[in-house]
Amino acid sequence: MTMQPKIHYTKPSITELEIRYATDAAANGWGELCYAYISRFESEFASYLGVPHAIATSSCTGALHMGLAALGIGPGDEVLLADTNWIATAAPITYLGATPVFADVLPDSWCLDPARAEQAITPRTKAIIATHIYGNLCDMDALLSIGASRGIPVIEDSAEAIGSIYRGSRAGSMGRFGAFSFHGTKTMTTGEGGMFVTSDPLLHEHVLTLSNHGRSRTQTKQFWPDMVGFKYKMSNVQAAIGCAQLERIEELTLRKREIFAKYRRALGSLPGVSMNPEPDGTRNGYWMPTVVFAPETGLTRDRLTALFKEQNIDARVFFSPLSALGLFAAQPENTVAGDLAGRAINLPSYHDMTDEDIERVATTIRGAMGL
Repeated sequence: MTMQPKIHYTKPSITELEIRYATDAAANGWGELCYAYISRFESEFASYLGVPHAIATSSCTGALHMGLAALGIGPGDEVLLADTNWIATAAPITYLGATPVFADVLPDSWCLDPARAEQAITPRTKAIIATHIYGNLCDMDALLSIGASRGIPVIEDSAEAIGSIYRGSRAGSMGRFGAFSFHGTKTMTTGEGGMFVTSDPLLHEHVLTLSNHGRSRTQTKQFWPDMVGFKYKMSNVQAAIGCAQLERIEELTLRKREIFAKYRRALGSLPGVSMNPEPDGTRNGYWMPTVVFAPETGLTRDRLTALFKEQNIDARVFFSPLSALGLFAAQPENTVAGDLAGRAINLPSYHDMTDEDIERVATTIRGAMGL
């Protein structure tokens, strides 16, 4: 039997515009112009997000690391975050000698449960990270209220939430700072890369200094760092691609929403199936359409992964709880996070998917359900 064409779970949308900007940066972006596209990308991204400050970084991980460092988080401190997460959210906490504390997630959004987060606060808690998973939005009103009442900054990990909007505010713009990823799998990409954003001018200045080997922009001495910093800078060529992607951001996010809507029509009414939510007053960027199967369906991640492989479809599994990795303290009380991973799967959603591709994925799932 002839194998059907491969359906990838994701790949970037690159047009002549990205190629033209990247070529210009590679040919001309040197000397006095070595930061031209970086500065433009930062300014335009801040404007898009509705915040005054943005710093382009080499990754979202780097943005989180510098932001946490600028908040003074260090040994003996704790940072709260959702147990359903990628390790890149927890790793920067450990870089600083602090301890990640994992709270359970909500069963509908798969994001941090505010009630469980509040229960986990101790005198050592120095920050709460709200991860907008797969484009789904955290309950920011509840988390920001908890943070304000306890004097704890709330940070938005918006790596997966470009295009998502919470009650009029874009994901990443509401917390003490936000962090974004432009990895090649994301809705908009620079290949690798990230962005730190904030409305706090002092925090911005601190992170800006940290991002340049600890050299303050007010320092007049050449090669004279004011503190020990980091090297998490984005290249001019990457920023050029980012500028082009940002010009197309509405097109890119709209296409993600179109793909999700097609999946919703094909799968959303099936018994025992739930998908990414979009509560009233929010707009989901739907970075990664996801299906969660109720226990009574009998469908598991491993069975679905095998079926997808048979159909030459990439299978991307739902995140396992970070507390289950063996790298951190086990937290078996996080029952929602522990239960979700075994019966959920992310669906392919690259921008140039055809209706036939989407139907092939949906047919595979319906077949697994005996429909």
